[in-house]
Amino acid sequence: MISFIHSPMIRFFDQILLDDTPLFTRLELRSPLTDPLELPSDACYLYIEKGTGNTLFNIGHITNDTGTTILSTCGLTMGNMISEQTEGEMQTIIVHLNSGVLKRVFDNDKPALWQELERPINKFVVQQSANLLVQAFFKSIESFFENKEALSPSVLELKLKEIVLLLLQSDNSEDVRQIMKSLFSERTFTFKETVDAHLLSAVNIEALSQLTNTSLSTFKRRFKEIYDQSPAKYIQEKRLDKVSEKLRTSDDQISHIGYDLGFESPEHLSRTFKNKFGITPSEYRMSFSVK
Repeated sequence: MISFIHSPMIRFFDQILLDDTPLFTRLELRSPLTDPLELPSDACYLYIEKGTGNTLFNIGHITNDTGTTILSTCGLTMGNMISEQTEGEMQTIIVHLNSGVLKRVFDNDKPALWQELERPINKFVVQQSANLLVQAFFKSIESFFENKEALSPSVLELKLKEIVLLLLQSDNSEDVRQIMKSLFSERTFTFKETVDAHLLSAVNIEALSQLTNTSLSTFKRRFKEIYDQSPAKYIQEKRLDKVSEKLRTSDDQISHIGYDLGFESPEHLSRTFKNKFGITPSEYRMSFSVK
């Protein structure tokens, strides 16, 4: 539950429970919040009914835009994004995706359209425009809050199955399908598979050690044994090479490229890029555009 629903910044708050666990939350707020927003779930799927367009998360360019959805592998991550955004307003409905509830609802079976993960997921927050099916789904959930007395566990279970199947559809992005597959996955990955999956993401070394279930010292030792280089140097080199490739082949904003590849700020990217290539990212891109 959200422990501070009487906060003046929370204008509206309501929840629908399944198995005594939040399943749907409807929330209207003004940010930033004075306390962190707690969203208890293994993953969250959020639909922004009304938003003011401000940035929620630099990595992935996640914004508070009306008519978009955000899928996150962690309720804590989603709550922090909403709480800490620059001043803005949001009206949203959230689906809480908890693995225990999902397993019971699907009777410990796998949903249709599901396939086992072939690789570790490497993108933990994904934003998309809501298509007509998703809009219709959330419209039906909105009516649930207005007619709670008519709800039964069976109806709620059907709606949970519905959104899972919608998100596993092939016309969704691969990143969305990967996150949904992970909620039912039984596969474990090797140290190298996990590291390779995140080399070109914004995950830092501390997070990588957690993802590989090792202490930081053990992670650094095993990394050097496999890659014959320290993790900090190896990962930075690979990410800078990827930055140079994107500067040559895409029109993405340089700051967006940097954030997506784990550079803390445009200044951090510019400094490290110039150390490797002798010129700044903007100068590097310009040198290719004039040819």
